[in-house]
This record gives sequence, structure tokens and C-alpha cells, in this order.
Amino acid sequence: MAAASHGASKKTKLIGDDGGGLGGPGTGASDSGDDSGMTGTPGLHHSVVVRNEMCFFCFDVLFCHINNCDPPKCPPTISNDSYPLFVTWKIGRERHLRGCIGTFSATNLHGGLAEYAVTSATRDSRFSPITKAEFPRLHCSVSILIKFEEAKNYLDWQIGRHGIRIEFQNERGHKRIATYLPEVASEQGWDQVQTIDSLLKKGGYRGLITAELRQSIKLTRYQSEKVTVSYAEYVARGRNGVSSNHVGYSSTSSPLPASRTVVLPATSGLHHHGRHRGLFSGIRHHQRS
Repeated sequence: MAAASHGASKKTKLIGDDGGGLGGPGTGASDSGDDSGMTGTPGLHHSVVVRNEMCFFCFDVLFCHINNCDPPKCPPTISNDSYPLFVTWKIGRERHLRGCIGTFSATNLHGGLAEYAVTSATRDSRFSPITKAEFPRLHCSVSILIKFEEAKNYLDWQIGRHGIRIEFQNERGHKRIATYLPEVASEQGWDQVQTIDSLLKKGGYRGLITAELRQSIKLTRYQSEKVTVSYAEYVARGRNGVSSNHVGYSSTSSPLPASRTVVLPATSGLHHHGRHRGLFSGIRHHQRS
């Protein structure tokens, strides 16, 4: 699909967030490929893009990265069309945010998922890189961004339906860009003005926020399709012999170097090292989202 049909053509990676560490409503997946773990913007048609296998693949990629093994191949069941996307990692029962990075550029899904699975886990400047010890407590979400529209003004969007991307000039006259995914405002209990003001601050604005500043914002609204999978569901998928990467899993505590078996650690006795440290940080160098 053409890049222009999904979002901005300029490649920009942004540090983002999908809800401030609050637990999302959709988790779980069945081997039949249903959408029990999928959530989306109200009013969207049934998705043919976002799939539970995207999160399984992200888990595979991150596992291989932190264990220095060969990266997995993306399964053919995942489309390789181009979309803007975000990958989010949360940790623990309370699902504290552990990393969230993505792009507004239309990106081939196979390469984009592999890239942002690692980037969001290791290069979100608000957090230290995810460790092996944390891996069994993770939840992975993939958000596919769609239906980008230029808003008439900073209030021309709906809470719970639209994500928003704003462009503004900070107090030094420098252009800044910041975004919130569609679920953030409703999960935080914010109205539109509170959301805009929070996003301005997270985008780096340090001055007094005035009505004139809000009116000067260029706002793009968008919608998303999202799927979330827990570590437990990821392990169950692998142990059923249908891992997205066709990699076997073992319940033992050490790798079997003579085979392709990937050994996943037990979930007991681990401590939570991740901590929610804010909702969004503005545009960064090295094209973060």
C-alpha cells in the first residue's frame, strides 16, 4: 500500500505511550486466530491487518536480542504492507509502561515490527533497557495507525476515538512534534484541553500555555488498531508448537545449544525494575517515536 494512504511520508520515530502504564482492555489470543486480544477505535471495521502473531513475533525478536541469538524471521501470516506503527512494552500485573516507540512513516510491517520491538525495549530514553529478568513479566502491544486526517483546530478530535499528533513551536521558536495514542486521554480521565496541555508539556514546552498557543497548534488526528499479548500467552503459544517463528520452547531453566530450542525463564522470584516515568517525550534524534 502506498505510504500516503496511511500517514506522513517523512520518517520520524517518536517516543510514545499508550496509556500511562494502565492496563489495556484487550489481552489474549486463541490459536484459531480470532481477535480476542484485539482492540481498536470504535466504529472501525473488523481488522485484517493487526494480528496476535505480531506480538508473538515481537516477543521472539526481543528474546533473541537480549540472549544474543539469531534474529527470527517474520512469519508469512503477517502482512508486509506499509503502515505507521507503535510497539509498547508494559510490565507486571499493573502493567507499568516499560517502553513505547514507533513511527508515523508508512513502514513495511516485517521490518518495522522487528525494529521497534527492540528499539522500544532498549532505546526509550525514559527507561533503562529491558533485562532478561524482566522478560517473563512483559506484555507487548502493537498499534497500527490508520485514517490520518488534518484537524480544523486543536479541539477537532474525539476522546477515545482519535489519537492526536501536534506540531507547535516552543518558547524558543523551535518546531516540536508530540503524540498520544487514542486510548491515553480516556484512560487518564482527561478532557480535550487537559490532553492538549499535557501533550505540549511532554513535547517540551516549558512556558505558560495560553489560548493563543493552543490555537496555533497544527493537529493531525488518527485512529488505531491494537493487539496485546502477555508473556504467559506467548509461552503457551510456543509450547503448543505454533510459535510465530516456529521456534520450540522448553520448560527447563537453561538453553539447549545443540538445537533451535529457546528456553524461557520461569516467572517466579522476579522483581519489578520498570517504573512509569511519564506519558510522552517529544521528538528525538535518531528518529525515535
